[in-house]
Amino acid sequence: MPKYLVQASYTAEGAKGLMKDGGSARRDAAKKLIKSLGGKVESTHFAFGSSDVYIIADMPDNVSAAAASLAVNASGAVTTKIVVLLTPEEMDKACKKSPAYRAPGS
Repeated sequence: MPKYLVQASYTAEGAKGLMKDGGSARRDAAKKLIKSLGGKVESTHFAFGSSDVYIIADMPDNVSAAAASLAVNASGAVTTKIVVLLTPEEMDKACKKSPAYRAPGS
């Protein structure tokens, strides 16, 4: 199953909800969301900085990952960015491809 990195940032209202419910409750809500789409959460971490939460999850496909992102972003309490993660073996396969590309100005 493809692996994704979910980066989430709380709005002011979302931060109020986090403070009310606590981190464990928000982790469990994320697990429930991802499980409902056929996925599984590998890990959840709260952080300082530009993102408040990092989740590593397995999802069946990009459509399921997009559905999760839409559901969360539509709440208005959190914004997400999802990054597709590749295994080293997938990168090996990418390195062996020969794409036709011309750099700008060359």
